[in-house]
Amino acid sequence: MSSGPGADSAPAPATHDTTPPPARDAAAPRKASMFSSLRIRNYRLFFLGQVVSNTGTWMQRIAQDWLVLSLTGSSTAVGVTSALQFLPMLLFGLYGGVLVDRLPKRPTLLLTQSAMGLAGLALAVLTLSGHVQVWHVYLAAFAVGLATVMDNPARQTFVPEMVGPHQLQNAISLNSANFQSARLVGPAVAGVLITGVGTGWAFLLNGVSFLAPIAGLLLMRSRELHEIRRAPRGKGQLREGLRYVAVRPELVWPIVLVGFIGTFGFNFPVWLSAYADDVFHAGAGEYSLFNTLMAVGSLVGALLAARRGTARLRVLIAAALGFGVLEVLASVAPQLWLFALFMVPIGIFGMTVNVTANTSVQMATDPEMRGRVMALFMMVFMGGTPVGAPLVGWVTDAYGARVGFAAGGAVSLAAAATVALLLLRVGNQRVRLTWQGGPRVRLCPRGAAV
Repeated sequence: MSSGPGADSAPAPATHDTTPPPARDAAAPRKASMFSSLRIRNYRLFFLGQVVSNTGTWMQRIAQDWLVLSLTGSSTAVGVTSALQFLPMLLFGLYGGVLVDRLPKRPTLLLTQSAMGLAGLALAVLTLSGHVQVWHVYLAAFAVGLATVMDNPARQTFVPEMVGPHQLQNAISLNSANFQSARLVGPAVAGVLITGVGTGWAFLLNGVSFLAPIAGLLLMRSRELHEIRRAPRGKGQLREGLRYVAVRPELVWPIVLVGFIGTFGFNFPVWLSAYADDVFHAGAGEYSLFNTLMAVGSLVGALLAARRGTARLRVLIAAALGFGVLEVLASVAPQLWLFALFMVPIGIFGMTVNVTANTSVQMATDPEMRGRVMALFMMVFMGGTPVGAPLVGWVTDAYGARVGFAAGGAVSLAAAATVALLLLRVGNQRVRLTWQGGPRVRLCPRGAAV
């Protein structure tokens, strides 16, 4: 296989061969203003377009899950819907990354955003006309998943072209805050629409919402973009991307961890709909409330990440441990109000895992390899859903929502603990608890004086 950019010929990150993974997160870059990347016009247009589109996306997610549950009465069917939406990422995600590395990002995004808007409009027509069947929802979810194969890595890798390397981490965190801000509005609006006029209107508004990001992309100034060299067409580029990741522990460990958490810990459409319907015998309004409160926590987590200005492995692992513990505790909450309150810290810790892993992987990747690496990241994080969602749905149907939720949290907790122990062992380090105005967790070499 020929050696291309970012493979054997690319310089490894400084201290890669001599510094163990845990020690790499010790250096913290200078903090930036929480909203500094919004000063850039092209990114501001992108951000505003995504606010509108993401709001529509969350409306469709809530309406889609509730429609499937209404048509079938089955949590497994809700899990199948999620699985079909993420199955294309599992099957074709790496190939999507190869294509994104070769193609210009802005035209690619214009195509993918248009395709997802059309899928929403088609589902709206079927629902509003009274002809919708569950297989229509399955087909629409799969179509959106196909577009996502290229849309996700294209959006991820277009951010550096808009903001440049110095604002990259801030922009990634604000993208997550953007998504979670829309999550505050989308579920609430979806709940009102579902109970008031039906799910079809949520699908219609989602389809129309894609006009905003399309307009933003068209209004951008090409001369203000940071040109990034695209990978030339060639053989073996998929293997090259996998080899690039395999020899870099600063990429492998975050990807492995988010793979387990994404597959087993992020199946909220299955659990929250089951809690609203079966455990608390409530309706779409309460299901929407759960999602909205989780979005509050997720927004806080994303803004804290934007302010923190660093992506450390110890932060990632600590957040993953907390996320698993909170899911287990929430699973046994006896009352609706207490369960709902748990959604806020679960959102904070879950978003911290997401943003920290995403940022650390992007910052450690050479620009010409970023499409393939981020495609692998998203394939592992989202592509595990076709395996996890039906399995979690079956456990939820067979043993109840509480057991299903607790099982997902337990797997997330076990994965975080295992990765933490492996990192400590590989880095020949140990955890040290100190007190400096409060409890502090530090890593130090084994055998060091206490």
